[in-house]
Amino acid sequence: MRHRNLVELRGWCKHGQDLLLVYDFMPNSSLDAHLFGGGNKVLAWAQRLNAIRGVARGLLYLHEEWEHVVVHRDVKANNVLLGADMAARLGDFGLARLYEHGAAPGTTRVPGTLGYMAPELTVTSRATTATDVFSFGALLLEVACGRRPVEPGEAADVVLVRWVRDCGLDGNLLRAVDPRLDGCYDAGEAKLVLWLGMVCSQGRPEARPSMRQVCQFLDGEEVLPEDAVLVFSDPDSSVTPGSSVLSSMTWSSSGGTMSVGSLHGGR
Repeated sequence: MRHRNLVELRGWCKHGQDLLLVYDFMPNSSLDAHLFGGGNKVLAWAQRLNAIRGVARGLLYLHEEWEHVVVHRDVKANNVLLGADMAARLGDFGLARLYEHGAAPGTTRVPGTLGYMAPELTVTSRATTATDVFSFGALLLEVACGRRPVEPGEAADVVLVRWVRDCGLDGNLLRAVDPRLDGCYDAGEAKLVLWLGMVCSQGRPEARPSMRQVCQFLDGEEVLPEDAVLVFSDPDSSVTPGSSVLSSMTWSSSGGTMSVGSLHGGR
């Protein structure tokens, strides 16, 4: 399995419950380290967008373009590694599972990392391409906002998807963008990333786009409808990690295009 946006696995060793994976050395550490490492240098918007596109292409390859379907099961910023050219490569396949195209994945223990896990995993324990898409949605919001999917707060945990939703409902979606960027970003690109993050984070697996559809938007092959930047089925509903925030949004299976149900609450 080789792809420019996947870290190449050189070898592995398993002893009991311990699994050791050997990858190519990635000199610029992880995306997580650049977002939250505490250094003075802020990761530029163009670098963030390139990283997002790279991970999306890597997941598309795993889900649709390799000979088997590969479900990564642990997509997160710490598993996105950056090469000498700052190109993003998805690594850490320690939880990955593969199955034949058209077949259903097996049921295993609940995989993934808190904040990135799709809600259905707590019920079925079955990782699918749709659960990877959910994790990618959390990553999109994390990269754009410079905040983790779930952060401890003074009164309660701050859930990123809920906070981004509230920014949109207030008519100021771009308030969610990482303030450390100091306004140095493309507003259209930022809105697209935030919108895709919300759509990928929908509670119902069938409502999430495929990675091919996500790539089409990120690569400019599909244009974000202006009136669909923010579409909420119930602005007053409570949103918890994994609950649906854009349940009126649906996706057609032909041509990678989007079909939108009843639009309301958009700004």
